[in-house]
Amino acid sequence: MKMRMKRKRRQSIWMLCLIPVFLLAGCGKGSGDGEKETLDYEVVTEAEIPPELKTIIEEKKQTEFKLTYTCDGFLYLVAGLGQQETGGYSISVGGLYLQGGSVCLETRSMGPTKEEAEAKTPSCPYLVIRLPYREEPVVFL
Repeated sequence: MKMRMKRKRRQSIWMLCLIPVFLLAGCGKGSGDGEKETLDYEVVTEAEIPPELKTIIEEKKQTEFKLTYTCDGFLYLVAGLGQQETGGYSISVGGLYLQGGSVCLETRSMGPTKEEAEAKTPSCPYLVIRLPYREEPVVFL
């Protein structure tokens, strides 16, 4: 009886150790899923954002968010940092490419300079990019 319990306990411990390995196996940025095909895009100005998308951004911009939106044959990818205590924060595109059957968007966030941080005016930075509509799922990295 004690042997069975020890064996079950040992099996349970092994299972708990292996679960994270299986979950993390598909999360790499490496080129194991094939070649990267760079995609063309444009960063959208405030005036070019479709009105309905502007409304969605306004509702979400207080917290960090990532979303996709389609309109008039375009796919919009939006990433927001949420409310920051000061101005000077921004987001840039690190890369946009097709890999492994998914559209992958890498973003980089940048903090304020010392002068910008002293302003103490809260900000909600976000980035909107537009590309021709694609069927593939989008992965934000």
